Amino acid sequence: MDVIFCWKITGIIFFSYLIGSIPWGLLLTRFFSSRNILAEGSGNIGATNVRRLAGTGLGVFTLAGDVLKGAVPVLMADRLVDNTGTGAQIYISLVAMAAFLGHLFPVYLKFKNGGKGVATAAGCFLVISAPATIVTILTFILFVCISSRASAGSLAAAAILPLSVFKATSSYIFTCCAAATAVCIFLRHKDNIKRMLQGKEPPTIR
Repeated sequence: MDVIFCWKITGIIFFSYLIGSIPWGLLLTRFFSSRNILAEGSGNIGATNVRRLAGTGLGVFTLAGDVLKGAVPVLMADRLVDNTGTGAQIYISLVAMAAFLGHLFPVYLKFKNGGKGVATAAGCFLVISAPATIVTILTFILFVCISSRASAGSLAAAAILPLSVFKATSSYIFTCCAAATAVCIFLRHKDNIKRMLQGKEPPTIR
């Protein structure tokens, strides 16, 4: 393994964290609305809070930005290495986790006020396994339709993600990455879970 290649694979991990840290929801609402999403609604930088406060259009653009910041670095890593090998799968998983953790703990916001990671995780796993991600997205849509709450859809999607990834890839490495992602998503939704148990979680779709 030559020095240039080592720099490339290391650089993509750092790039993945940096691009994952971009707070698209905050940037879009600051430039195109008068709302402060950090101080209003749920205080979250994700698409759900943006849509609620600044409209569907900005919500959709936020969602697209958050998905792409997971997909782009993982796609770069996937093109650089052969993802059928154990080492390559570990590397791709590290890149995916770097983007995901960047969204949760963005360096540009001093590691605070990060999102819940659902859209960025979807972007990462769309590259790792499109079939598994499609199943996960359909699960999300189903539970949102049943409950009228994005939080319920997110939790259901996170719960099904590791199983979907394992069934689609038969890779224990990618499955462990999916499981770690799911745990983080559940932890990020702890307040939502508490409100759902108390019957106080507000509907996302009205």
